[in-house]
Amino acid sequence: MHHPEKAQFTTPASRGFAGVDTWVFDLDNTLYPSDAQVWPQVDERITLYVMRLYGLDGISARALQKYFYHRYGTTLTALLTEEGVDPHDFLDFAHDIDHSTIKLDPSLGDAIERLPGRKLILTNGSRRHAENVAAKLGILDHFEDVFDIAAANFVPKPERSTYERFLAAHGVEPTRAVLFEDIARNLTVPHDLGMATVLVVPKVIDPYREAFEQEAVREAHIDHITDDLAAFLSACVLPEATRGAPGATHP
Repeated sequence: MHHPEKAQFTTPASRGFAGVDTWVFDLDNTLYPSDAQVWPQVDERITLYVMRLYGLDGISARALQKYFYHRYGTTLTALLTEEGVDPHDFLDFAHDIDHSTIKLDPSLGDAIERLPGRKLILTNGSRRHAENVAAKLGILDHFEDVFDIAAANFVPKPERSTYERFLAAHGVEPTRAVLFEDIARNLTVPHDLGMATVLVVPKVIDPYREAFEQEAVREAHIDHITDDLAAFLSACVLPEATRGAPGATHP
């Protein structure tokens, strides 16, 4: 199932990128497409963790996992709150996946490399997971650092404290930064803090993810929407006079 219209959108009042010196990227479902088959593996590992922790069958564990996700935002937050699990053990288990399905992405690597300024990853996952995936994509060397869930004291996006901790840890001036994310609600606080925001949506609906996570939300806290990150980033480094807003179409 495809999105009903091409997901390239920029509002007339959206921030551009002329003053941006820090480019911040979420990892999962942002820096790789759904056909990389990363998230389905992670999702299945989380279900298996819940099965073993509670002694449940697969269907019951899946239902509990989804309940946790909707109530707490992440399964890890739920298990920390309700069971006091070791977060490092959980993350190591959840991210023990087959990386052979991830393809090298030269166009994305080239586009990220040419961005002027710093590049950082901000993820609700682990540093190890981010580094493994980025290495397979061929883009790891373009990033200065990874700010992961452990660095956030296991408080996930979209909590305001996580973004504030990230900005402080890396000395990022939010009004000179842009965040690329695949979930619209994770861009609300960054926008309020002064960051430019880009929502990255899939070209094809991914059946392994919730529908709301893939929606091309057109709200005030979303400056830009794209379903082709490499092309969007390539447009960002063209001369301002020739590019205008990258990949933009107006309503």
